[in-house]
Amino acid sequence: MLADWTVDRLAEQVVAIPVSETDVGAAQAQVAEGVGGLLLLGSSAPADLGAELHSLEASAPGGVQPVVMTDEEGGGVQRMADLVGSLPWARQMGSTMTRGEIKSVAMATGKAMFGQGVTMDLAPVLDADGGAGPSPTDADGLRSFSPDPAVAGGDGLAFAQGLLAAGVIPVVKHFPGLGGASANTDDGPASTLPYTSLQDGGLLPFEAAVSARMPAIMVSNASVPGLSAAPASLSPAVIQGLLVGSLHFQGLILTDSLSSLAIADLGLAVAQATVMAIAAGADMVMFAQGDPAAVTPSIDAALSAAVADGEVSDGRLIDAVAHVLAVKRVDLCT
Repeated sequence: MLADWTVDRLAEQVVAIPVSETDVGAAQAQVAEGVGGLLLLGSSAPADLGAELHSLEASAPGGVQPVVMTDEEGGGVQRMADLVGSLPWARQMGSTMTRGEIKSVAMATGKAMFGQGVTMDLAPVLDADGGAGPSPTDADGLRSFSPDPAVAGGDGLAFAQGLLAAGVIPVVKHFPGLGGASANTDDGPASTLPYTSLQDGGLLPFEAAVSARMPAIMVSNASVPGLSAAPASLSPAVIQGLLVGSLHFQGLILTDSLSSLAIADLGLAVAQATVMAIAAGADMVMFAQGDPAAVTPSIDAALSAAVADGEVSDGRLIDAVAHVLAVKRVDLCT
């Protein structure tokens, strides 16, 4: 079925655009054009968010609605705490709650999110980190359940299972492990611990996530010494080689924000980075800065050109969209 879609329609589906949770109607044009996802930004969601989203999604072509995602991790990383309730930082959950309790609080949060039309949570963080962040020098800190990879993975997956039980898609992050990274990729280039260290440490929670059949994984914008000099989100070695090839992950592969300074400092616009990410094996990209009315057409044009000149094959783009639709549970054959 997807082979009958135009390249432009395929290109729209692999993009998640930013929109203020207090003005989701601003994304009307992009939703009508078939954008794949909405990234809700803000810190105080309106009481009628669900109704606003429902009205907006009615314009999606072919009834293929965008996945609605936000960051609801806990602590200082919550977008809609006023509607779903406050969560502790992951580290506090890890140190004071059983895994059953973590799953329960995540399920309660997920049910409240789902009730407002939010279908994807960019959480939990599976990175093993014991630092004092989040900060420009430590992306994780309190966002991590534990510096112990076994605890970080087990507690994080309990949180993810709670979201799944509520009907919300969890996105485990930040592959292949940002714990102990040199800096925060939001603020500039960064590198993870060496790949040899990750293999016996930070990578383990993600191996557990793949074994547990988690539906989606976010790939970080940090380089991986010993594996990739490029950001992981743009690296065939990280995505196709490690995540898909070695770990056999078959779910949705989402990039971290391609408008982050780790990407921009390389001289890459979001559209250029998108082509590189999709070619490397990512299924969906997102950006948190910039006007979607300008950025989204530039992405469509760049992907169309990349398909035309063979930089991205038709099959790769179709495969990416198939993964996006699968996580949305859209069946084009019915």
